[in-house]
Amino acid sequence: MLIRLSTFCLFFWACMALSAEYISHELKGQVLHIQTDEGPLTVTAQSPNAFEVFYQPADVQQLPSFAIDGIAQPADLTVQDNDAVLVFHTENIRAEINKKPLRIRYYQGDKLLLAEHNGLFIDDKQRGFSFDLQTGEKLLGGGERIVGMDRRGQRFPLYNKAHYGYTTQSKQMYFGLPAVMSSNKYILIFDNSASGYMDLGATSSDEMRFEAMGGRTSYIVVAGDTYPKLIEHYVDVTGKQPLPPRWALGSFASRFGYRSEQEVRDTVKLYQESGFGLDAIVLDLYWFGADIKGHMGNLDWDTKAFPTPVKMIADLRKEGVKTILITEPFILSSSKKWQDAVNNNALALDNDGKPYQFDFYFGNTGLIDVFDQGARDWFNQTYSELFKQGVAGWWGDLGEPEVHPSDMLHNVNGINATGDEIHNVYGHKWAEQVYQHQLSLAPKTRPFIMMRSGFVGSQRYGMIPWTGDVSRSWDGLKPQVELSLQMGLFGLGYTHSDLGGFAGGEVFDPQMYIRWLQYGVFQPVFRPHAQDNIAPEPVYHKGKTKDILRSYVELRYAMLPYNYSLAFENSLTGMPLMRPMFFEDESDLSLIDEKEQYFWGDALLVKPITSANMKEVSIKLPKGAWFNFWSDERYDGSQTITQVTDIKLLPVFARAGAIIPMTLPVLSTDNYSTQSLDLHYYADHSVPKSSAVMYNDDGKNRHSIRDGSFETLTFSADREIHTQSGTDKLAFRLSTKGDFKGIPSSRMITLWVHNWPQGVNQVLVGEKALSLIEDKTEFLNADRGARWDSETNTLEIKFSWQKDAMVSVQ
Repeated sequence: MLIRLSTFCLFFWACMALSAEYISHELKGQVLHIQTDEGPLTVTAQSPNAFEVFYQPADVQQLPSFAIDGIAQPADLTVQDNDAVLVFHTENIRAEINKKPLRIRYYQGDKLLLAEHNGLFIDDKQRGFSFDLQTGEKLLGGGERIVGMDRRGQRFPLYNKAHYGYTTQSKQMYFGLPAVMSSNKYILIFDNSASGYMDLGATSSDEMRFEAMGGRTSYIVVAGDTYPKLIEHYVDVTGKQPLPPRWALGSFASRFGYRSEQEVRDTVKLYQESGFGLDAIVLDLYWFGADIKGHMGNLDWDTKAFPTPVKMIADLRKEGVKTILITEPFILSSSKKWQDAVNNNALALDNDGKPYQFDFYFGNTGLIDVFDQGARDWFNQTYSELFKQGVAGWWGDLGEPEVHPSDMLHNVNGINATGDEIHNVYGHKWAEQVYQHQLSLAPKTRPFIMMRSGFVGSQRYGMIPWTGDVSRSWDGLKPQVELSLQMGLFGLGYTHSDLGGFAGGEVFDPQMYIRWLQYGVFQPVFRPHAQDNIAPEPVYHKGKTKDILRSYVELRYAMLPYNYSLAFENSLTGMPLMRPMFFEDESDLSLIDEKEQYFWGDALLVKPITSANMKEVSIKLPKGAWFNFWSDERYDGSQTITQVTDIKLLPVFARAGAIIPMTLPVLSTDNYSTQSLDLHYYADHSVPKSSAVMYNDDGKNRHSIRDGSFETLTFSADREIHTQSGTDKLAFRLSTKGDFKGIPSSRMITLWVHNWPQGVNQVLVGEKALSLIEDKTEFLNADRGARWDSETNTLEIKFSWQKDAMVSVQ
């Protein structure tokens, strides 16, 4: 029966495929216009590395592109018209367009990237594209799914949908992406917002298909020589993530939910009394209603529970704590804003032109039409008022939307589009609305926008996604690396989890909780969040749990120079903060399947512990040399090692040659300073030269990169080893470039040279020799000097640094 069904599907698909034939062509600017007997086709060079392909068959309603950001980048273009094939070139990619039947193949140099199989297919029920898959090709993508890193052989729904309490398997979740990254180094985007499916060789092993019930008949092909370059070319087309405020990398307090102003104040006070850093507190739905049901859409303070919200926000802000509020796009008919929303035409409509009302968990409701400008203006009044009150960031929840009638009508550029036609871009357009409005309110300040659903390109609106209502269990922790890595490959580099797990959990499991929050220090946003039957915040726990996690929160703040530099790199190139193992060796396709460990930036390798009572853990070390982050023990790479576990220590390894900038931990990023820096250099004979760049600015100016209001600090190490004489010399250079208001005029530097195998004869800063101090206490109290610790083989060097400096060790 299965064979017969598959055969029928293949026959059915083949019958639907359009057999268009070429008639003529014309190049206008960067758009190749092709006329076919089935209607126009445009191939646009969106950049030197990307083509947008838009089939426009007659009598087919088209929606706008939601994936593409702005105007195409300039590219050098040529068109060659051969008898049977039309060839369209940029500098780096070419499309070979077969004229009869019309099919397109894509190449980078002599390498075939991708070929249309049957090309566009369309009928009254579905539309989409099919492509050939090559032997051995692996595919990543599809957004949040838990099926393993290589998604070839899978068939997924294209319909963003909540999966409450998920664990180790899920084919359909909050944030799907109609896009794939191939091991052949292309990204393919189905630029279609409608409900549908992506079939990655499930039905036919050598065919990839995207299908939808409506929407745009368009796709985008992006090429790159390496995976990082491929991601960079992808964000060149879909948009780059703006640099977030620096406080986004601090510690958050969050729960479902704080039920009163006093509870908020008590929580912040407990953080301060417990010595835990805190930069933001996130208020769930109780800020506008005393109960879970019946109040959604009030969009205003419940003054019984929060009698002085403006004063509360101001008081918290004085302590360095920013307030983030949840909002949802549902307006209940029982809420205070219902009639106002109806009167202002803010709600999506039914077929009779009336507000579409339906029931869901929270009550009878309508849904704000975020595609309609008038509805957006109405919704923005709430954000304007709350911003005036001092709210610093926005949390958009239920934005799939969680319930979305298929026949609901939305105003998309004057087109009545159904819920099913635009479902997958609802969260995307909501994020756009909030982002653009926030910029109108505070043009110079970086927005903070956390949402759980969106589309290709949502990163350009500063979206910070999280992985939804995960089970509070070991099985909920297990898939978090896979989820964040997959999203990061497609520009959404701040994807993170509710640390500790959200849903369920009747008994507190301290081991699981510690392991999840330890992992959280090495992922983009540190935000414990859960149902409040068990406190999600570490300060509400005691003893060893609290002490261990205090040290990790301190480490999070100490690592801000390194982490902020990762954010800077992401904003320029799209490079994710969490990076998969296959970036290390692109020739080893087996690394694509690795989902148990990852790189945090370039310098650190992290292996979360995701099972209870593990006595030991295996870590796959890439080539080169690696150092235990906690003990400095050295390991040769290209092997799998086994380590005994310790509840106090998450397995983390530093790359040989890495230079990691750190600073003194603070209780809020308001107090962050780079006036004192610890530079951790992992010296090794296998890496004679290495360098690192640190980025620094005021942490809030939205235009710091555009206006050059930042500095880059470059650190480089040059080591000279003479095996015959046994001498070992190090030249460590420090230089700065750039300026901004508040830049330190000088810095105190402590350079930690790890794995320095012998004592030193002399340490110079410039031409001035530093005192060599043997006593540890004396060295700690000194402003300048050098000390070699023979027990740890670590050389510590203290000195003052103003502009450029050279540290010489011999």
